[in-house]
Amino acid sequence: MTTAPAVEAVLAEHAELELRLADPSVHADPATARKLGRRYSEIGPIVAVARELNAARADLATARELAAEDPSFAAEAEELTQRIAVLERKLAELLVPRDPHDGDDVILEIKSGEGGEESALFAGDLARMYMRYAERRGWVTEIIDAVPSDLGGYKDLTMSVRSREPVADGVWSALKFEGGVHRVQRVPVTESQGRIHTSAAGVLVYPDTGEDADIEIDENDLRIDVFRSSGHGGQSVNTTDSAVRITHLPTGIVVSCQNERSQLQNRARAMEVLRARLQALAEEEAAAKASDQRRSQVRTVDRSERIRTYNFPENRISDHRVGYKAHNLSAVLDGDLDGVIEALQAAERAEAVGR
Repeated sequence: MTTAPAVEAVLAEHAELELRLADPSVHADPATARKLGRRYSEIGPIVAVARELNAARADLATARELAAEDPSFAAEAEELTQRIAVLERKLAELLVPRDPHDGDDVILEIKSGEGGEESALFAGDLARMYMRYAERRGWVTEIIDAVPSDLGGYKDLTMSVRSREPVADGVWSALKFEGGVHRVQRVPVTESQGRIHTSAAGVLVYPDTGEDADIEIDENDLRIDVFRSSGHGGQSVNTTDSAVRITHLPTGIVVSCQNERSQLQNRARAMEVLRARLQALAEEEAAAKASDQRRSQVRTVDRSERIRTYNFPENRISDHRVGYKAHNLSAVLDGDLDGVIEALQAAERAEAVGR
């Protein structure tokens, strides 16, 4: 086996996780089992490449010994040398520290901005895009709270996106790039003259660490209001005050939930969102103190701060962070986000390897 300390540590951890996951008592605690399963999945590729590399090195030693007696093995030795070089590069990339939240689920917020009703309609388009992308990936989406607009869009929407099983590359590994201002250029349904308008919607993404969140919330720091759930146009859809709005007084963060049946359920879901937002805020503050540059998300829903543009007349999507362009806007809005997300992930990997 390889003697590289980092690889040896991963191999030892992998063996220990294998033993723990085989213990039935571990699965009595679903949260612990999920956490261990996620880590096992995360380091699995490292273990697989390390084992393949060790096998190739052993084969190379054998081929060189045989080549001394039979020159025909020299070609095999050369092929193995090239393969080992490729595996070593791959292993080095895998050993680059990962984003610790890559296996997490997410809380995603979409907010309409400049553009009035057209912006709200575009926010609705983004919500459907993420739901369809999640469906393609086999993830589960749930709307936690929504403020509909008169024409069927959303002024504000909060949803959770979850993977069904613990995986190394979870929802956060893909959707973490979506935070920012998304700009749309098209002829709005409200435009009678056929003119192209530009409007924007903001997206905020938080890792949903669930019970792993290292955040303690003091009940004295909360103001909790209850109200009746409402639907399109503001009409009441519930005869009881089951909707919940929680304000975290120290930070001013406001979270609401009205989609569950009971006030207790809405409060629990709102607290989950609040915990995720406070966790993200704490990590951003810590990163800022350490001068660690992170991808910025939306501060104001201003068209000039856009990260991506959706141009309907040209059927074009452009991500301005990595220079990605594609003329498949219809497919993207139908959930085919693979191209742009893979480009962003590749840029992130390149940046990490270059550090």
